[in-house]
Amino acid sequence: MNLNTILDPEQLRQWLDAALIWLDVHLLAVGNLVQLGVIVATFVAAGLLSPYLEGVLDRRPDQGWYARFGAPVAVALKSVARPVLWLTALWFAVFAAKGAAWPHHLMEGAVSLLTAWAVIRLASSLIRNPFWARVIAVTAWTVAALNLLGLLDPVMRTLDDMALSLGEFRLSVLGVIKAVLLSALFLYLASLTSRIAETRINASDSLTPSMRVLFGKFARVFLYALAIALALEGVGINLAVFAVFGGALGLGIGFGLQKVVSNLMSGIILLMDRSVKPGDVIAVGDTFGWINTLGARYVSVITRDGTEHLIPNEELISQRVENWSYSNSMIRQKVPIGIDYGADVHLARDLAMRAADGVNRVLKDPKPVCHLIEFGDNAVILELRFWIDDPQNGVANVRSEVQLRIWDLFHEHGVVFPFPQRDLHLRSSVPLTVEVSAPDKD
Repeated sequence: MNLNTILDPEQLRQWLDAALIWLDVHLLAVGNLVQLGVIVATFVAAGLLSPYLEGVLDRRPDQGWYARFGAPVAVALKSVARPVLWLTALWFAVFAAKGAAWPHHLMEGAVSLLTAWAVIRLASSLIRNPFWARVIAVTAWTVAALNLLGLLDPVMRTLDDMALSLGEFRLSVLGVIKAVLLSALFLYLASLTSRIAETRINASDSLTPSMRVLFGKFARVFLYALAIALALEGVGINLAVFAVFGGALGLGIGFGLQKVVSNLMSGIILLMDRSVKPGDVIAVGDTFGWINTLGARYVSVITRDGTEHLIPNEELISQRVENWSYSNSMIRQKVPIGIDYGADVHLARDLAMRAADGVNRVLKDPKPVCHLIEFGDNAVILELRFWIDDPQNGVANVRSEVQLRIWDLFHEHGVVFPFPQRDLHLRSSVPLTVEVSAPDKD
């Protein structure tokens, strides 16, 4: 049977007639209708009673043993409160029907399906992602239901017959479903394994932050590639057919993906040579901040105003980068100070160093120093120099705090800040003659 045979109108009409006969014989009989009514009635009753059961499960006694053992069970049961109540009611209905010698095969089938659903739903609750938990639960229950009803093999044969042949390559609906399910399973396992591996790598004290990121990225890429390869092999796809695709991909990279590949390789180089790492304070062009994360394509740099810049890795390789914490995090700050020519220079130097010593972020070793730099046109120029070891907390704020203390101490001790001064000399080399004439009178 092929796809054309399946889509033939006459074949579809025959299947429809067979389905109608089956419904008339199996479902429309009086005993079967009664069982369907019982199934619907128990479902409605379970829907009405499930909120009360969920309320009981939400109660949290103060006993310590309950928080450790009872609470996880209550949370798991709450997600299947309605199916459990429905299943319990159907069990009693089946026992009553057996005792009265009434038909009960439909109710037993419903009990089997509900039992499979409850078990699968409880198992899928261990998956944290709600979407994937629901997808896995629905898929597993569908397979289990078809198997319980004896329809799994016919359905699989039908899906396998619905195929398209392209030369030696055969693509069936069953093969596509298997590929999707296997890919989802292997990718989930790869994601879970990579998270565990990254957690273990990040907890290693023997690796630097850059090497932790590098090993974590390599582990994730390797596991995802392995998952895709296993999924393709699992559905019978020969990986050799991707050789031509790989050549075309390489050609595409050569023409259109140069920047992307360049950034990827630059990221690997940055991780291997450890020139930058998370937490470093860097300046690239007009951007100054600390590195938040190192990505495969870009570096995330957060500035003092909270703006996060995504700088391509290639720029950190090709441009000049100031790393303020490459070998250590100590940096020196310089504050120019102008004082009046009539001020006491020695006192001003002592007050400036005292002002720096009074700021918490200024290091005591090396000690702040103040030098006389030059004699300017309007002021004597001093320069205060001090060190800090936390540039990630900002430099403008600590400079401002030091200068405010200098302002207060200078005013307190009478050290004057000068104003610009200019002397104006008027010189006249030619005498001026002034004549006064009266107006003419007629």
